[in-house]
Amino acid sequence: MDKISPLDLRRLLQGDAELALIDVREQGTFSEAHLLFAVCIPLSRLELLVGDLIPRSDTLIVIVDDSSRDEFGQQAAVRLVELGYRNVVLLEGGVEAWQAANLELFSGVNVPSKAFGEFVEHQYNTPRLAAAEVKEMLDTGTNMVIVDSRPFDEYHNMNIPTATDMPGAELAYRIHDVAPDPETMVVVNCAGRTRSIIGAQSLINAGIPNRVAALKDGTMGWHLAGFELEHGSTRQAQMPSGPALEKALAAAERVSKRFGVSKVNAEEVESWLQDLDRTTYLLDVRSPVEYLQGHLPGFVNAPGGQLVQATDEYVAVKNSYLVLADDVGVRATMTASWLIQMGWQHVYVLEGGTDAGELETGIREPTLLGDMGEATVTTDALASTLDKVIVIDLSLSTEYENQHIPGALWCVRARLHEVIDGLPETSVIVLTSTDGLLAKVALPDAQALGKGDVQALVGGTKQWVAEHRMTVSGLEHVRGDTDDVWYKPYEHKGAQEKFMRDYLTWEVALVEQIERDATAQFRLF
Repeated sequence: MDKISPLDLRRLLQGDAELALIDVREQGTFSEAHLLFAVCIPLSRLELLVGDLIPRSDTLIVIVDDSSRDEFGQQAAVRLVELGYRNVVLLEGGVEAWQAANLELFSGVNVPSKAFGEFVEHQYNTPRLAAAEVKEMLDTGTNMVIVDSRPFDEYHNMNIPTATDMPGAELAYRIHDVAPDPETMVVVNCAGRTRSIIGAQSLINAGIPNRVAALKDGTMGWHLAGFELEHGSTRQAQMPSGPALEKALAAAERVSKRFGVSKVNAEEVESWLQDLDRTTYLLDVRSPVEYLQGHLPGFVNAPGGQLVQATDEYVAVKNSYLVLADDVGVRATMTASWLIQMGWQHVYVLEGGTDAGELETGIREPTLLGDMGEATVTTDALASTLDKVIVIDLSLSTEYENQHIPGALWCVRARLHEVIDGLPETSVIVLTSTDGLLAKVALPDAQALGKGDVQALVGGTKQWVAEHRMTVSGLEHVRGDTDDVWYKPYEHKGAQEKFMRDYLTWEVALVEQIERDATAQFRLF
């Protein structure tokens, strides 16, 4: 397998050629130390993720791992070649060699996006208010609205009192009916900092007449200040009325001119998709509900706020082409303006948006690569033989901890062979995962080990739960490290306040770390 040195890789990252830099370690390990633009595609879920994240088979793929801990990189390289990728290399020496070359490593996840948020606040001096100031304004009846720029599920979990949910790209689209009085103060919050900053600056860039500020440190800052959060709220901003839509369109036009947002027609996009030397992503930036009701074929749902907040979860090929679509262009334009500032050179809004072709409804199935086995064990059959078989659950450890089939072992898929090797030769093994898909992907390799009778559960654990069968919770019967998940600060079981403070400090420090790294190309307008 070909290898690339850290310094040669750094030069590639600073260039204009397409490149997919992927880290194949589990997300928890990845979050400890990784390259800035590395996209986490764990070996355990490679076949489920790589087809959509790296759609072109001859894209240059550079794999990062930590060879001092495991051989995930070499295994991933072999697997990618088997899946049809033709230009795969390994970072020589992995993260250790990168650090030894005096190059920067980053902790956390979605780091380019979060660093960009800090860059925006630093460069544009985005107005911000501390939790105590906002609480006083609420208590004294100040003419104000609080809008939460996170997806509904995050908002529903916890929110600032009185806040209305209005995810990132929706702000310039839906704010005009929520705050029609130009004297109304608008405060934007998220859980921490990034989406608060980007959301507030979005409204400022859109030119709304209201005074706008970000809630400093979001819901975490609110909690750390000793104030109560609401839970289970359902307030959502509605689609804009006629007059509000006119204001939103005018705002989008201002933003488009300022940041040089380009449009492209459907015919040109189709020619890009046929270009074997170009990677083109089709991204529908509307809400998940709207997407399900009807979307253009081939477009992936990437709600605009989340696309800016976690670009690496949707796009893995650096210097690729991004085509954004919505209904009337407001949300696509706002999202494009931020991606351009993040340094993406080829960002376009689709002319006509969702009117550019016939629509499909429902969920778009992910692109699955490789061969899957067939699940043959029904839930009835498993229930009747549960004391005679060994169930191995390949779900995320957090999902396993929440609920799993009684007696099931847990491991990450990348270490499944180690677990099976440690079982008796005569074992009857049933693989499961949350929806059963990963279990079917893992089945052929597990059967090829030639040890025991390995099968998979039809419908996975989800089917078992849907039938109201008994489950248990907790991290029992764990095999190997639970290093597959990065925990948000408020998801830790103890010392949450410490994790919150550490996280907020980490975010602020990203500006200086980005400057030392020198591979980011953030743009100031």
